[in-house]
Amino acid sequence: MFTRQLVADLLRFEDLPELTLVLHDIDEERLAVARATAEQLSARWSGSVEVQASTDRRRALSGADFVVNMVQVGGIDATRIDLELPARYGLRQTIGDTIGIGGIFRGLRTFPVLSAIARDMAVECPDAWLLNYTNPMVMNVWWLSVVAPTLKVAGLCHSVYWTVRGLCELVGVPLDGTHYRAAGVNHQSWLLDWSRDGRDLYPLLHKAIQADPELLRRARVEIFRRIGFYPTETSEHSAEYLSWFLRSDRQIERFRLVPSEYLGISERNLAEFTRAKETLAAGEQLAVGDGATEYAPQVIHSVLTGEPSLIHANVVNRGLIDNLPPQAVVEVPCTVDAAGLHPQAVGSLPPQGAALNRSYLAVAELTVEAARRGDARLVRQAALVDPNASSTLDPEQIWALCDAMTEAHADVLPRELGGRVDLGL
Repeated sequence: MFTRQLVADLLRFEDLPELTLVLHDIDEERLAVARATAEQLSARWSGSVEVQASTDRRRALSGADFVVNMVQVGGIDATRIDLELPARYGLRQTIGDTIGIGGIFRGLRTFPVLSAIARDMAVECPDAWLLNYTNPMVMNVWWLSVVAPTLKVAGLCHSVYWTVRGLCELVGVPLDGTHYRAAGVNHQSWLLDWSRDGRDLYPLLHKAIQADPELLRRARVEIFRRIGFYPTETSEHSAEYLSWFLRSDRQIERFRLVPSEYLGISERNLAEFTRAKETLAAGEQLAVGDGATEYAPQVIHSVLTGEPSLIHANVVNRGLIDNLPPQAVVEVPCTVDAAGLHPQAVGSLPPQGAALNRSYLAVAELTVEAARRGDARLVRQAALVDPNASSTLDPEQIWALCDAMTEAHADVLPRELGGRVDLGL
């Protein structure tokens, strides 16, 4: 589904030069479906795209100008472990792919693949941009900054765009012509500015919330009311980044949360793959979303044509946000042109927003350090500082859960992070 949307968004640009689109997957069946998808879309919108496919990553990367990464190491089986195993310990997650127990182990099993991609790019396409969509976004881009500091990397996520689009619909204001700016960390950036024709739109949001009490049952409306700035990710994601929501049945019911919701989403994604395969086999057209909304096609278009664009992207905090750690990965507005991607400094975040961001970043930093040092104890310590995990489980339970997660994911984790970890005291 995601490949389909990215390719469709890219091909909707009518002023691109001739393109060679190379698809890579380790699964031949999935690769065949991706190739057939790209070929159908190319025939629908453009005759100037050469579509290739290869299960050989080095061959696929050779000579690339842009590399778009969207992998899920371990597939749906690993996702089931990320959600179902913690649930047996009493820990509830909704999505489990960003921070928390699920995010930590998703990151740890993804880092080796990212390292391998970076090594191949250093040989085959050292000047290419790596555009990463894979979660956990902050951890993955942070890891790449450690193992491949000269690589040009931008982490891309559509959460800022879709947040503003949804808010505009809620208050009855057209998205076109709306000015907005967000900053923070991926999935927990703060909508700092949101206006139209110089008019601040936040008062309209306050009125909409006052007029509809059901909006008070959204987790991120609750975050907005308490923090003062709207967070840029869905309630399902946002709820598991804090200690406020999943700790009790009462909060789960109040904010209409669905523990382990991502399992259902993953199953629907698998069903969509099957439908796509059947649709292609029948010679029928695939459905695609409206408009070029994804950032990777916009980046590619701006670099190749020189037409500037403005996006939000995830990059290392080199003088961008004053009150977040300089080595961290942050989400900020970026302009894109023929020279590449240019992050904009935003100064200091509101201190209450930065405080929540730092809790989030603490989990990411410890996870990256655990992998960098090969220190399994740091994996447990990352889980200990996670707000949601520590609001539900005591330290002994968290430690035991990490031991169990390590064992369950043994086939996709670095060897040095395997096994149980004794306190040694």
